[in-house]
Amino acid sequence: MGFDTSTLVIVLIIIIYMVSSIKILAEYERGVIFRLGRVLPKPKGPGLILVFAPIDRIVRVSLRVDTLEVPPQDVVTRDNVTVKVNAVIYFRVLDPTLAVIEVSNFLYATSQLAQTTLRSVLGEVELDELLSQREKVNVRLQASLDQHTAPWGVKVTMVEVKQVDLAEQMIRAIAKQAEAERERRAKIVNAEGEFQAAEKMVQAAAMMSKEPIALQLRFLQTMREISSEHNTTTFLPVPIDLFTPLIRKSEPPPGP
Repeated sequence: MGFDTSTLVIVLIIIIYMVSSIKILAEYERGVIFRLGRVLPKPKGPGLILVFAPIDRIVRVSLRVDTLEVPPQDVVTRDNVTVKVNAVIYFRVLDPTLAVIEVSNFLYATSQLAQTTLRSVLGEVELDELLSQREKVNVRLQASLDQHTAPWGVKVTMVEVKQVDLAEQMIRAIAKQAEAERERRAKIVNAEGEFQAAEKMVQAAAMMSKEPIALQLRFLQTMREISSEHNTTTFLPVPIDLFTPLIRKSEPPPGP
């Protein structure tokens, strides 16, 4: 009876041990197995796997895209402008084994690396490039981060600069610069319009000089416009040739 009881206890212990050794990994999870301290060549999962403790030890790693928000960083751009910039990083684990054995905590390491990379990369660009060429700056940040995280088995898929905070004095200076730029463009457009109008007037004068009747027609058209807009105005056209003798008399006599 004692033998049967001890056998039953052993069988129950074995069953409990086997049940406890069963692990279920989701589709997005992989299990890095350490057997007697040595990592197995390939991670296990997804699905049902067996982990025989204490010989085996499992570390679960998620393969889903993770989001990491970089806190605001004080950055001095290449043109010596101080700004406060924050960003968001999207990354995922490609090699679970490297993510476990090459770095103690790849999430924390990626976060710290993102902060230092954000300051170093943005310190090499000017403020205008940071504000107007945001996509180009994002690509540079992504390439720099991905280069450093690749030995950890981590792939940085995208980096987005969320917000750039400027000092009040710099905001006013940028507003003045934009206003001056708009005034410069307005003056250029006005000058171009005057130049084109002058060209057309020269062409019209050349055409009228070839056809004297055209000048007479233009004169009549002007009279019609004045009479239609100002009904109380009366004007009398006088040929300029009538004033030629008076002009000649007013001129000083030629010297000896």
